[in-house]
Amino acid sequence: MVDYHGANNQSLYSAGEQQTYMEQENDWDRDLLLDPAWEKQQRKTFTAWCNSHLRKAGTQIENIEEDFRDGLKLMLLLEVISGERLPKPERGKMRVHKINNVNKALDFIASKGVKLVSIGAEEIVDGNAKMTLGMIWTIILRFAIQDISVEETSAKEGLLLWCQRKTAPYKNVNVQNFHISWKDGLAFNALIHRHRPELIDYDKLRKDDPVTNLNNAFEVAERYLDIPKMLDAEDIVGTLRPDEKAIMTYVSCFYHAFSGAQKAETAANRICKVLAVNQENEHLMEDYEKLASDLLEWIRRTIPWLENRAPEKTMTEMQQKLEDFRDYRRVHKPPKVQEKCQLEINFNTLQTKLRLSNRPAFMPSEGRMVSDINGAWHKLEGAEKGYEEWLLNEIRRLERLDHLAEKFRQKAAIHESWTDGKETMLTQKDYETATLSEIKALLKKHEAFESDLAAHQDRVEQIAAIAQELNELDYYDSPSVNARCQKICEQWDALGSLTQNRRESLERTEKQLESIDELYLEYAKRAAPFNNWMEGAMEDLQDMFIVHNIEEIQGLITAHDQFKSTLPEANKEREAIQAIQAEVQKIAQYNGIKLAGNNPYTTITPQSIDKKWEKVQQLVPQRDQALQEELARQQSNDHLRRQFANQANMIGPWIQNKMEEIGRISIEMNGTLEDQLTHLRQYEQSIIEYKPNIDQLEGDHQLIQEALIFDNKYTSYTMECFHLPFTPLYQEQLHEYRTSFNHFDKDHSGVLQAEEFKACLISLGYDVENNKQKRTGIMDSDDFRALLISTGNSLGDAEFARIMGIVDPNNSGAVTFQAFIDFMSRETTDTDTADQVIASFKILAGDKNYITAEELRRELPPDQAEYCIARMAPYTGPDAVPGALDYMSFSTALYGESDL
Repeated sequence: MVDYHGANNQSLYSAGEQQTYMEQENDWDRDLLLDPAWEKQQRKTFTAWCNSHLRKAGTQIENIEEDFRDGLKLMLLLEVISGERLPKPERGKMRVHKINNVNKALDFIASKGVKLVSIGAEEIVDGNAKMTLGMIWTIILRFAIQDISVEETSAKEGLLLWCQRKTAPYKNVNVQNFHISWKDGLAFNALIHRHRPELIDYDKLRKDDPVTNLNNAFEVAERYLDIPKMLDAEDIVGTLRPDEKAIMTYVSCFYHAFSGAQKAETAANRICKVLAVNQENEHLMEDYEKLASDLLEWIRRTIPWLENRAPEKTMTEMQQKLEDFRDYRRVHKPPKVQEKCQLEINFNTLQTKLRLSNRPAFMPSEGRMVSDINGAWHKLEGAEKGYEEWLLNEIRRLERLDHLAEKFRQKAAIHESWTDGKETMLTQKDYETATLSEIKALLKKHEAFESDLAAHQDRVEQIAAIAQELNELDYYDSPSVNARCQKICEQWDALGSLTQNRRESLERTEKQLESIDELYLEYAKRAAPFNNWMEGAMEDLQDMFIVHNIEEIQGLITAHDQFKSTLPEANKEREAIQAIQAEVQKIAQYNGIKLAGNNPYTTITPQSIDKKWEKVQQLVPQRDQALQEELARQQSNDHLRRQFANQANMIGPWIQNKMEEIGRISIEMNGTLEDQLTHLRQYEQSIIEYKPNIDQLEGDHQLIQEALIFDNKYTSYTMECFHLPFTPLYQEQLHEYRTSFNHFDKDHSGVLQAEEFKACLISLGYDVENNKQKRTGIMDSDDFRALLISTGNSLGDAEFARIMGIVDPNNSGAVTFQAFIDFMSRETTDTDTADQVIASFKILAGDKNYITAEELRRELPPDQAEYCIARMAPYTGPDAVPGALDYMSFSTALYGESDL
């Protein structure tokens, strides 16, 4: 038994194992005659396969055992399928020349790792059909089937697995082998339909019509896929078991035809990836411009509102302005603070993405730079600070106005009450019929009234002074205040005149009066000012007060303490006045005088003095309590300010420092991905641990809000300063690398050997073409396998040696996970170059210097195809056709001229 399959030939596969490229199943039996039907199928199939390659050299064969006898076309066939040059053939016609040429071909086959068993040049030269067919099968195995590898299976098994996967979705197709599974023709049609559905109407095929099915597949493959017809439908249907080698040879042509299409798909994927990056960047730029415009527009609208200093007339209206300002601080500004922070983060993120993908830096439109936004924001905060100060000053002004207006009303009411009936009293003519004693009494009474009138002069002056101050402070109800004040002053002048007239009248009759009760007079004189003092004291003790800080309340307390220090002297005066009344009673009793009514010179009775004095005594502690309560409230407010300030002055710099550190990580991207994630997790943990401080500060802020505290001289921070976002970095890529590394670390040693490392790189889509590194992009498993097969399923030796020198500088033969991560972090960054994008477009364009809109729509997703069409300039080269587009200048524009 002679082995035509080269059973000892070995090849390097992705897992690094040495495998035979063809199992020893159904080996060629040289000593037995081939089944005539099989030999016929092999002749046709092998002849068509050879001609599919020889036609590239402008020749073909007619008879497979005759046309290879001189070795010339055999050497030419090997040169075409291998792409290498063989030794120069001998052109002589003698047998020895033919044998030498055939030996050169056989030596070349052996140099490719194929061990030829019992196949000699003499048998080929002699035209031995079985030997010639066996040699051609060996060539087909080595150059058409050996490199097929799917999921660590190779050659026949790999091709079979590929067929099973591609035909799995189709009804009535169950590929289990390379003979009877193909007899009904449905499997051939399914392979074509899976890759080119527009060529086959699969649903119209019938399993009971195999000849039609086979001929349909053969004709479509020859016409549209450039696969020559290598089989006869009638021979396959008429044979119990079709020849396996003929079927495998024909099916391998489908595999290679469709794997070539994979290159175009890979190129399309790369272009889609680059376009997606560009579209995403443009979207980020548009988002930045819109967010910046919206934020600047909001600032532009808000600043005039904050700069409006038109005062309101009433406290209610100003309180509404204050409430609007608080609403702005609580509701409207915080989202804008977050938008501003997010805008800066988006800007830095966009610049980083552009830098990592070799794109030019983003330059926002005029007036929308981050510095412009910061400048506008600074102006906004300046206007806000000024507005807040103005609001507080206005509220304090209106509070004082309301206080003064109420004080004016109280004093005016007291004065008007006192003057009520005084004009009638001063104009009466009672003295005309009075006795001497009565006249003298009236005169003394009038003197007492004058004293009382003089005592009220201060109140009138106070009323006028308050009215003047209300005018100066632009009190909204000044007209009514002025009218009332004018009426009081005019009445006061009238009382003065009337008082003077009455005195003159009484004095004219004074000589007729003999005596007067000096004690009553003295009582009246001393009681009137004392009574007025007590009334003033009660008025002051009940006076309202409004303060805003500790200093103001302490001033009121000091004034009150000074007032209390005068009470002992006042009490002595009260006792002296009461002693006068007691003396009157004593004299009257002693002399048996019956007093008629009250003191004729005054209406102030001892009882009223005692009652008012008792009232003063009650009001003093009440005033003490009110002042102490206000002092406690101001001290509490001051404590709240200090408490908030201490926390805010500590938290503010801490948050600023953390944000700067996180920003540096996201922008600088120093260290490995794991280093960056470790740092971010540490920052995130520290922020979580720090959150109780923020919560405590939030509670302090709530207390300040409830206490209606609007200013804090101990800190410049407000609660809005601390509502800032925190954005973690992504982790998906690191997870992908860890999963791939662990998959190929079969012994769980934590390191990969060289061949394991190579397989790991290939599994991640790392490929080398012409010693250039690039990422093939994300694809499904079938596409990825096809890509690896189309590129030889291996890294170039020189390139792999370069990579090992990076990840294993000590030549230990093993690669650690950290070395692997460091390498992939550098090598797999999205750094497609303009040259690579141009090369990808060139593949889609079929090697033309231009591409058409129809080709773009056929090869790319609709949105990305239209994106390219809208941005590509017309191609104007010498080979231009109507509708040609310039993909080279478009690719250059994606990266900028510097990339080329």
